[in-house]
Amino acid sequence: MKTVRSSALAVAVLGSVLLVFPARAGADDATGPSLAGAWLGPVQVSPTKWSRFGFYFQAQRDGSFAGTFASLDQGATSIALSRISLANGRVTIEVGAIGARYEGTLNTEGSQIEGWWTERGGSAAVVVKRIKVQEPQRPYPYVEEEVTYQNAKDAATLAGTLTLPFARGVFPAVILITGSGQSDRDENAYGHRPFLVLTDYLTRRGIAVLRVDDRGVGGSTGDASQATSEDFARDVLAGVAYLKTRRVVDPRRIGLIGHSDGGNIAPLAAVESNDVAFIVLMAGSGVTGDLVIEGQVASILKAGGAGQATIDAAIQDYRRRIEVVKSEVDPNRARERLRDLGCTEAQIQTLTFPWYRFLVTHDPQETLRKVRCPVLALNGGLDTQVLARVNLPAIEQALREGGNPDFAVRELPGLNHLFQTAQTGNINEYAFLEETMSPVALETMAAWVEDRVDPK
Repeated sequence: MKTVRSSALAVAVLGSVLLVFPARAGADDATGPSLAGAWLGPVQVSPTKWSRFGFYFQAQRDGSFAGTFASLDQGATSIALSRISLANGRVTIEVGAIGARYEGTLNTEGSQIEGWWTERGGSAAVVVKRIKVQEPQRPYPYVEEEVTYQNAKDAATLAGTLTLPFARGVFPAVILITGSGQSDRDENAYGHRPFLVLTDYLTRRGIAVLRVDDRGVGGSTGDASQATSEDFARDVLAGVAYLKTRRVVDPRRIGLIGHSDGGNIAPLAAVESNDVAFIVLMAGSGVTGDLVIEGQVASILKAGGAGQATIDAAIQDYRRRIEVVKSEVDPNRARERLRDLGCTEAQIQTLTFPWYRFLVTHDPQETLRKVRCPVLALNGGLDTQVLARVNLPAIEQALREGGNPDFAVRELPGLNHLFQTAQTGNINEYAFLEETMSPVALETMAAWVEDRVDPK
């Protein structure tokens, strides 16, 4: 997913956040357990106070490791590690940005590291333990098939996994739609695979599920660089057309579940096809993307301890940049103006993507007013990326104004943007929570879908 820092532009991608990694940060020991994943432990910061901190390590193709440090209770998010070393069970980690170092020993099971944290001349004994994330275990009580199909208009081949209940019959089906950024079929991020968990839950309930790699990811081909959410909606409809060719799928009961920007794509697809029987919006937007991102900026900076003056300055900085994106049609001229505003080349590249311009100018309410199929809209009460208090009322208003006869809008207390049970909802918690998706969210979606595909 995409990047998180404390500046306004760093949070300027809807529904996805990148962990900030250095290009290369050391090598893993190939003879023992891997460091890959999230590690969490408490450190004593005063005689009466303890703080949670963690490391997140990601394997690189060349065998090296990159990673970040987060102090969950002190608002430090995704600080890049300057050194990662694992040799003969000895782990050395350096956080150059804060002058800190952690040295310890990895146990033979690869489940915990015992060591010492040193910072500003002080040191403390710290044990960090690997986060064991929520995942279904094989053998699964259903069938898995690897499938491919075409979006001929956009010359894209989509590859994914179709899961089918063991029982005989014709099944309702859903297609899962990932959020922004190029994601794999499991929507893999922060060591979690939420679409794998959601697929397992629904298929066990008798619902076929198709989850797919995004364009240019995994087994899928196609150019995502110039694509917008409207193009991705055509990928989704290609999936609907494919499911209609399968005898085990009821063509009258094919729905869509979209997360984050996938919650914007699902309505776009639904208004283009009568074959979409229902849609579920997981943290979808009810207002334009520029307003969603402003909410992200304020919420994330506030969660990190920033004062109101800092938040206001960041929002004004963002508004100046987004005005260029919205008003300047010539991409070369837009780049020049953004450069004059102090944007880095990486920020300019993001801000001038066709997808991004569509995001900040598209009004989801206009689309939602045209949706005629049943709609379930869900947001976590602790979501800091797509704020429930802003977006859910706007979604409800649009559906009501459009005369949709069957919709439900629900805020799920205590859940974050990934629909994990969270303490704060801050982005730096995502990797360090064992839960991948709340049972409350899973049951809410499954029960609602069942009522639509098999009405009592």
